[in-house]
Amino acid sequence: MLHRYSSVITLVLIMVTALFMPQVSFAADAVPAAMAPAEGDHVESHGAPAAPVSTTPWWIWPLSLFIVTFILGILAVLGGVGGGVLYVPIIGGFFPFNIDFVRGAGLLVALAGALAAGPGLLKRNLASLRLALPVALIASAAAIVGAMIGLALKPNVVNTLLGATILFIVIIMATAKKSDFPIVPKPDNLSQSLGIMGIYREESLGKDVEWTVHKTLPGLLLFIVIGSMAGMFGLGAGWANVPVLNLLMGAPLKISVATSKFLLSITDTSAAWVYLNQGAVLPMIVVPSLVGIMLGSIVGVKILAKAKPKAIKWMVIGLLLFAGLRSLLKGLGIWP
Repeated sequence: MLHRYSSVITLVLIMVTALFMPQVSFAADAVPAAMAPAEGDHVESHGAPAAPVSTTPWWIWPLSLFIVTFILGILAVLGGVGGGVLYVPIIGGFFPFNIDFVRGAGLLVALAGALAAGPGLLKRNLASLRLALPVALIASAAAIVGAMIGLALKPNVVNTLLGATILFIVIIMATAKKSDFPIVPKPDNLSQSLGIMGIYREESLGKDVEWTVHKTLPGLLLFIVIGSMAGMFGLGAGWANVPVLNLLMGAPLKISVATSKFLLSITDTSAAWVYLNQGAVLPMIVVPSLVGIMLGSIVGVKILAKAKPKAIKWMVIGLLLFAGLRSLLKGLGIWP
């Protein structure tokens, strides 16, 4: 029933955004109307040129954002990456929005996808609560700290670090290998104490697969870094969760991907509250972004059956490389 009326709900959301949001331009060099001098007021410039007021209609930015995020939603599905990884560097690099607002919206974009997928993954016994909960406790606490640090940094510093992080992600995506069923000779004491093990149905083999993990302590320590980066840059963390769970700790690939998706619903929620509390979440940015990503993901799923995954993967890597360089050069002042 909900799926039947999804288009109506989408139109209502867009109309609510258009009707009730203030007519504000998000141009980086714009001056807020409340700060503009009244006619006849004497203004001393002290030799400083007045900042130009943007003449771009306010509705151009939400509309452009919807179109771009719709395309990103398609690419995210086809490339097998989270929407937040594409969203933050591209919107932050090529739209005139403050990077704090972009990161806040990026967390909610990643969170929306995780919340939509989480219940189904748990129902199918693919997302493991025993694996997710200790990881989520560490990553969510680190994400809160990362979000607070990120909001305290200057925009140019954030852009520089964001660009370097995106380029690092590109290297991981281009070189990392995946293992469907990693070999775990023996579970370590920590994983046994936490009961991190399970059984899931592998349809491709037609049998149940038992799994366990090892190297649990190094994996948990890495999630401190992953959570901090997720909160600081609003990227989500699927790009890092899966390699650590799969290649380091030895969880099967399907368990790693599903648990990573479920993890985002906890980690990103923790960081998103910090941005929300600081006023860094604007509905005019968030609403068209969420609607665009969700509709794009629906279209991407339908295209996925006919697309060539390898070609799409390299296209996404190229897009991330360009966006990462843009953020890095913007932060360094080379490409403002």
